[in-house]
Amino acid sequence: MTTPTFYDDVGGHTTFERLVDVFYEGVAGDEVLRPMYPEEDLGPAKERLVLFLEQYWGGPTTYSEQRGHPRLRMRHAPFKVNPDARDRWLAHMRAAVDALDLAPAHESQLWDYLERAAFSMINTFEE
Repeated sequence: MTTPTFYDDVGGHTTFERLVDVFYEGVAGDEVLRPMYPEEDLGPAKERLVLFLEQYWGGPTTYSEQRGHPRLRMRHAPFKVNPDARDRWLAHMRAAVDALDLAPAHESQLWDYLERAAFSMINTFEE
């Protein structure tokens, strides 16, 4: 018998898909973040983020099977991720997390990770 994961506890695929959908609704209209997604349609970026988050939180390992190691800093290196971009990313992600209405312990655990991840992606302090 397997122990339920965070992924299972918060509702699995449906929860992560909702998180990412709400997040990208904000990104779509953000003049700083939107240019960081070169594809005309945000669909591929949404799919990658869902797969990454699901795997990170104990769900299917599809992300690694399709894309290999996440290498987050390397994948973000071509983009100017400064404190403004980080703060915008966090604002859209905060709205997305709030939309999930998770139990407080789950919300705190998810938000802690997202906040740490956002701070770790900063690669410049230039405007």
